[in-house]
Amino acid sequence: MFCILGGTFDPVHFGHLRPALEVQQALGIERVHLLPCRVPPHRGAPVASPEQRLALLRVAVADEAALAIDERELQREGPSYMVDTLEGLRRERGEQPLCLALGMDAFAGLESWHRWQDIPDLCHLVIMQRPGSAWPRQGVIAGWVEQRRVDEPQVLRSRPAGCIIAVPVTQLAVSSTQIRALLAAGRSPRYLLPDAVLDRIRQENWYAS
Repeated sequence: MFCILGGTFDPVHFGHLRPALEVQQALGIERVHLLPCRVPPHRGAPVASPEQRLALLRVAVADEAALAIDERELQREGPSYMVDTLEGLRRERGEQPLCLALGMDAFAGLESWHRWQDIPDLCHLVIMQRPGSAWPRQGVIAGWVEQRRVDEPQVLRSRPAGCIIAVPVTQLAVSSTQIRALLAAGRSPRYLLPDAVLDRIRQENWYAS
């Protein structure tokens, strides 16, 4: 199986890295591919450049074989629509099972995504479920859960796309916004992100006010 986890990673932190590792372990796959977007369709432009965010990601996963980086969205002009990425992966990988890992909040808001109806036909949805989060209770997305949810990761291996599975992940209330605010205020965000990432940010004076 091939699994991706998208985001702006502005900057990358433990709230990205630990859930990604837990997904890799829960699914029993070789690695999860972190997918930094170039132009996020659902939020403002990232503070750091694509090159800066990629450099920090490389530092973050340098010593972790279970996490890799997929740079395709950084190399593509225009909004980084996930459906375009999934279609590209499907062309490359044929009938190999594809998985998209995303948080419960993102899953509940999937109807705001570009061509969202096409996504379950392109991949499995792996929902990173933090303590206390709940499945959508109404609407199309809730119907998808009722029809497509599976409980065992091995089911995902039997078909290329179409299933929804929950993976419990550690509750880490860390945000890139919080880290940027601390850096801009001259305060330390240590223990919210890898030391090697923080060292690189300080060396380059990124995110300073």
